[in-house]
Amino acid sequence: MAIPIETWYYDVPIVTRLFATGAALVALAVQTGFTNAFQLYFNYQLVFYQHQYWRPITTFLYFGPLGLDFVFHMFFLVRYSRMLEEGSFYGRTMDYAWMLFLSAISLLCLSPFVAMPFLGSPLAFTLVYIWSRRNPSIPLNFLGLFVFTAPYLPWVLLGFTLLLNSHFPTGDLMGIAVGHIYYFFEDVWPKEQASGGRRYLQTP
Repeated sequence: MAIPIETWYYDVPIVTRLFATGAALVALAVQTGFTNAFQLYFNYQLVFYQHQYWRPITTFLYFGPLGLDFVFHMFFLVRYSRMLEEGSFYGRTMDYAWMLFLSAISLLCLSPFVAMPFLGSPLAFTLVYIWSRRNPSIPLNFLGLFVFTAPYLPWVLLGFTLLLNSHFPTGDLMGIAVGHIYYFFEDVWPKEQASGGRRYLQTP
């Protein structure tokens, strides 16, 4: 029996739901001509000198025009964001929102060095990396070709992107780097004796 779309929608945890809804609304606004991609990308000069303060937000919400590629990105985003929010962040909505905020700030700081105007895909890759490291024993099947455990997922996706596209997957690597920094300081470093149990990235 099919689940009504509104039931599925409200079953999605709040942060993931708001993220996906924002992305869908931005794509719809571009599709209908209400705005265009040139008004959405991140640019330091436009933000700080022309006071276009929406750009640090819309850069994470635009995944391209409505179409098959957009649907793929939304599936990818909602799947891993939801599994994180319902998994290791269960009952900790503010912690999950804080993790997304820190990841977004990190990607904004990196973006001028790689000339990447839209950062939604790298942020989604950050979520994939964190989820994969926190679920090391889960087996995954890629296109029915081979089975591997979750920690290899980001690298499998990275290799697949490299095969399909002629350009180097800089955004994917940015997502992996930011995800690894968060994972290290939240999951690895506090367990080290030298850390004294301190968590530098904990929610204020």
